[in-house]
Amino acid sequence: MAFRINQFVKFDWVLVMAMTFLIATGLIAIFSLSLESERIGFSNFEKQVVHVVIAFLVFFLFSLIDYRIWKSHSGNFYLIGIILLISVLFFGDNIRGTSGWFKLGFFNVQPVELMKLALIIALARYFSQIQPSSMSLRHIVISFGYVLLPVLLAIKQPDMGSAVVMIMIWFSMVLLSGIDKKYIIVIIFLGVITIVFGWGFLLKPYQKDRVQSFLNPGSDPLGDGYNVIQSMVAVGSGSVHGKGIGHGSQSKLNFLPEKHTDFIYATIAEERGLVGIGMVLGLFSIILYRLRIIYRASRDLFGKFIVGGVTMVIFFQAFVNIGMNIGIMPVAGLSLPFLSYGGSFIVITLIFVGLVQSVWIRRVDDKRRLGILG
Repeated sequence: MAFRINQFVKFDWVLVMAMTFLIATGLIAIFSLSLESERIGFSNFEKQVVHVVIAFLVFFLFSLIDYRIWKSHSGNFYLIGIILLISVLFFGDNIRGTSGWFKLGFFNVQPVELMKLALIIALARYFSQIQPSSMSLRHIVISFGYVLLPVLLAIKQPDMGSAVVMIMIWFSMVLLSGIDKKYIIVIIFLGVITIVFGWGFLLKPYQKDRVQSFLNPGSDPLGDGYNVIQSMVAVGSGSVHGKGIGHGSQSKLNFLPEKHTDFIYATIAEERGLVGIGMVLGLFSIILYRLRIIYRASRDLFGKFIVGGVTMVIFFQAFVNIGMNIGIMPVAGLSLPFLSYGGSFIVITLIFVGLVQSVWIRRVDDKRRLGILG
């Protein structure tokens, strides 16, 4: 686990700076929202600053530690994640109808976020041990066993958004494994059947209402369609340059729900306009581009699968969150990476990026050992 300080020089600083600017954008938005609230203890902004400091410390730690060391501990991480998911059902705090958090002072720990990390490492180890030419349907079934239990536990909370994210992690790694395309068609077919079954037997009434309000927000403008309508109003009212930090009427007058978490994108759009959201989308594009570069530069399959899984989490959660803010996706309760308020969420997100940085750093070390860079 030893590391050298000069490894900082080998960081992908483009990725680091893009991530830092996104986090700063989120902090500014949370600060503007804190201006309107009465001071009772720490504000959300002050709490998030503490969260971010902790997250950056953990980010640098995971960046400097050789990512390959986690391969031998993947089983332990996975088991801890499962135990925490079971425990939170019995001992966790219920927030907005979901029993998914352990409250530790002002720091709420969400075990499902840790489970995403454990799942990426466990699946990366499993798929990296199989040669692409040897991939078969049996391997797909076995790998799905890794994701099935945490998905069922997440649904039990209920947290359907995180359950879908974990399925997408698995599906992305299956795609990257080099499996025959005919199996991909089978998976998609079974997925459609599962969606139909889930609609009839797994989704709760309020979750069905969310989907229906997404398809037609105006059918219940004061009920399930309220969040989507207010978010779309906030996004549209920002125009080109926005109303200014702290001057968003939808957020300041509390029309916009969950404005510092699920709908922080709408807050930014209202206050900073098209220019602000253009910057956010541009920074996400840079991050995804750098992740693609690092994936292609990875020196081993374990590293490739880690980067692939992290890329899917960041892309999918950003796509769904932004989509639900502008009315093209149903409200799924997924936070926006790097921007949304949340302790365990920002810490785990930066651990993801730390693992990716470790893959990038070791790629340089490996090349030097092989005499490629001289």
